[in-house]
Amino acid sequence: MVILYDRFNFPKDIYEVIFATKQQEIVAKALVEFMKDQGNEVNKTQMSMFATQLHEGQFVTVIDDPKFKGKKVKLSYNKRQFYDRILTPLKSMGIVEYDLYKKTYRLSEKFYNDMLKVGLMWKEELRKPAHSYE
Repeated sequence: MVILYDRFNFPKDIYEVIFATKQQEIVAKALVEFMKDQGNEVNKTQMSMFATQLHEGQFVTVIDDPKFKGKKVKLSYNKRQFYDRILTPLKSMGIVEYDLYKKTYRLSEKFYNDMLKVGLMWKEELRKPAHSYE
């Protein structure tokens, strides 16, 4: 996954950096909140139930959009697109990790650690001497 951002218009919300659409941001936030409510870890059945509730438009949550401030709303999101556009990118970036043995999804700090590595890689690149082209 590629993250593109404008450092002069840096969003305050991590979800705006990661996801392309407002709908994806809302669903990703709802997923992370759901996982936090479950102790930062959910099993495959719980994840499937979450995706099914979204697919059927039955998932009720409070979102931080000013238009809906303080109101409970029902979210609707296609189940296949949830796995393809929300969960898979979160897994590939290390925000969510899947434990193959326990068959659980858990929130992870791997994304944070990877971003630190990216910063260090750039710092190393800056310290390298210039190449002379002949």
